[in-house]
Amino acid sequence: MSDVYVVTGAGPVGWTVAEQLANQGKTVRILTRSGSGPEHPLVGRVKADVQNAAQLREAFAGATAVFHCIHGSSYAVDAWQAELPRAEQTVLAAAGEAGAVVVFPESLYSYSEPGRTMTEAGPRTATGGKRGVRTALLKARAASETNTVSVVAGDFFGPRVRTSHAGERMVPTVLAGKKLWVIGSTDQPHSFTYVPDLVAAMIHAAGTPSLWNKVWHAPTGPAVTQRQLATAFTQAAGVAAPKVGAIPGWALRAMGVFSKDMREVAELLYQFEQPFVMDSAASEAGFGLRPTPLPEAAAATAAWWRAQG
Repeated sequence: MSDVYVVTGAGPVGWTVAEQLANQGKTVRILTRSGSGPEHPLVGRVKADVQNAAQLREAFAGATAVFHCIHGSSYAVDAWQAELPRAEQTVLAAAGEAGAVVVFPESLYSYSEPGRTMTEAGPRTATGGKRGVRTALLKARAASETNTVSVVAGDFFGPRVRTSHAGERMVPTVLAGKKLWVIGSTDQPHSFTYVPDLVAAMIHAAGTPSLWNKVWHAPTGPAVTQRQLATAFTQAAGVAAPKVGAIPGWALRAMGVFSKDMREVAELLYQFEQPFVMDSAASEAGFGLRPTPLPEAAAATAAWWRAQG
């Protein structure tokens, strides 16, 4: 009987995990509340709620690995606190019963010294808000009896990435020749991770027990400014160089007095007001993977957005 790989969530990461696995000839079961996911003969789309332990036990039966790729219902600390820890504990328990490793995509939020280049050896003890939620999730994974591996990425870009600083806020705007407004600074270096590279690392880690029960960085290219990334998209698409302006931090913080959404964004402003750089040399060496060159990744991203009309 062939191995089964389970994916929870059909956002850009979960969808890409399912696609890459199926393209490798693996049998995939993708779990969402709506039953969505890639249409592929090796992908079974299952309606399930990750908070429902009985549904997960059934869905995880025979699984070799579980890729837990859901996110909160909103980009807000209260939603994260209410939803994410309980979902992860339910997934870890069901995967443990099935004997499956759980692979998590992870962010840089928990790093407590983001002013210096972030490596796997750096401290991940950030407290408060959404950063504290990510720290607590990593601690709970480390304490679990179920095998896990967390693969950390910078801000996402790539096909299917919509809700991101380098997604619908940036790519369709610059491809249409409109002025792009970014938060923080246009010219501070920032690490952006191409989602197919993150997914390739997650799949490799799932099949390599020596990599389990650790935190790794996804292969990520050299840090670029928001202006440079936007320019990469326009160059790939053969359109005029982008016009880029910045919304300063003081303005966002002022808007946060009246808007909860702006407060949630302002919490992470430090990532865009100063260098925010991750290093993936250790994982690149350990995984034998390299990040996709930016021109190639930008071309694939621009092509996907153009295909959306």
